[in-house]
Amino acid sequence: MPAFHFISGLPRSGSTLLAALLKQNPRFHAGMTSPVGALFSGMLNQFSAGSEFGPVIDQDQRRRLLRSLFDSYYADCQKPVIFDTNRQWCARLPALSDLFPQAKVIACVRNVAWIMDSLERLYRGNPFENTKLFLDDGERNTVYSRVRTLGQPNRLVGYSWSALKEAYFSEQAGSLLLVEYELLTQAPDKVLRLVYEFLGEPWYEHDFESVQYDAPEFDQALGVSGLHRVRPQVTWQPRQTILPPDLFDEFNPLSFWRDGAPTAASLIQAKPTPATSQ
Repeated sequence: MPAFHFISGLPRSGSTLLAALLKQNPRFHAGMTSPVGALFSGMLNQFSAGSEFGPVIDQDQRRRLLRSLFDSYYADCQKPVIFDTNRQWCARLPALSDLFPQAKVIACVRNVAWIMDSLERLYRGNPFENTKLFLDDGERNTVYSRVRTLGQPNRLVGYSWSALKEAYFSEQAGSLLLVEYELLTQAPDKVLRLVYEFLGEPWYEHDFESVQYDAPEFDQALGVSGLHRVRPQVTWQPRQTILPPDLFDEFNPLSFWRDGAPTAASLIQAKPTPATSQ
């Protein structure tokens, strides 16, 4: 039986890069978001209150059925360690801890203002496409409506942030490791060594000069070309933000993991940098 771990956290924060690096290890399977999370939620809905099947499926059956999703989806994978990626896993720690007591969750994080900056750059890089990130013209009309829409609790950034914060202060936080994007791109060797230590896995020498990952068909279906494209070389690229200053300042204070509040979660973070240099 393979060992399962999970990649989660915030969008545009290095989860695809981390998966691309981990999959260099011949013992590891890793990739972009898989459908297992959506299947997990769909099956859970069929068990829950309001479903006609809920009363006839007991707790042990629920556990077996949910675990079987992972076993069936990865049945053809011959790797001894599997990383499944989905942003909802941070909101599913109680279930994951029950199904996979030894599993770890690696959550990639980044200053939320810079996440919004990155998504806005992608949007402007696809000017002839109405991306599925927005439902209508009211949401996509201006940078203010776009950024604030993405920050809503049920949307791409807002949901991921809320799920991460829930996990960070939960009873299962000891299984959680936060990895800041800035440090991952500045010192990938040091960061990965700490990730391996957290996982309890033997070190593998990674190639940070030749990283391969892209999912053009998936990105085109979303109408966001380049969403999961990883640069071949792991490097840090400082830049000026394209967000208006007031909008940047609105999301800049949301890095709760830097507040020093008590938590059992582990954290790999960089020193603070000026707001116009990431």
